[in-house]
Amino acid sequence: MGNLLVVYYSAYGHVFDMARAAADGASAFGSEVRLRRIAEMEAEANRTPYQDKFKKRESESGLAKHFKTVGRFEKYERSLERQKDIPFASHDDLRWADGIVWGFPTYFGFMPAQVKLFLEFASDLCADGSLEGKPAGLITSSGSIHTGQEATILTSMVPLFHFGMIMVGLPYSENPEYLTADAIGCSPYGASTVAGPDSSRSPDDRELLMAGRLGKRVAAVASALRSSGFLAR
Repeated sequence: MGNLLVVYYSAYGHVFDMARAAADGASAFGSEVRLRRIAEMEAEANRTPYQDKFKKRESESGLAKHFKTVGRFEKYERSLERQKDIPFASHDDLRWADGIVWGFPTYFGFMPAQVKLFLEFASDLCADGSLEGKPAGLITSSGSIHTGQEATILTSMVPLFHFGMIMVGLPYSENPEYLTADAIGCSPYGASTVAGPDSSRSPDDRELLMAGRLGKRVAAVASALRSSGFLAR
């Protein structure tokens, strides 16, 4: 059934949960699956949540109060603890994969700097065509339904096209759950979850279900391409 890599970056754990759901979906399909995380910035001062550590509760006002920024650092630390046993992604993981599901939160309508840096350091794989023809799916999260989930998925396709990857989405017929007025994530472009302005929300069961379907769909496309001879080892 081919090899499926789920590679992700998650600061507060929402994308981690969605990535695991995608991995489960691919495993149920019969693929060999690797779950890998993208490393944090080495310098803690360069980590956005770390900056919240030194804020004082009385300083919260305006949007800061709405987002409860003071409490985010504790959530960040708990999230890192949850993920500590997940191996870091390597270039060998990318070469091993027949298909890849990428997961990361929405930062200003684009992928986080950690993910962009990971891709930049993978430029050799772009030059030698190691990822060409491999299917890819995208998972993201955001604080609300209005803060760029679809923009992030669409803009993140651009660098993956440079690597020669083939994009796989979530069609309407297979995912009736997102045809709703409820405040949940996911779209034809990929899987997503609404974390809440203060990151307190957990992924909805429907979001996890659709993330699982995305993992299965990417795995199925990868298997078909491998069987056809389109992807060569």
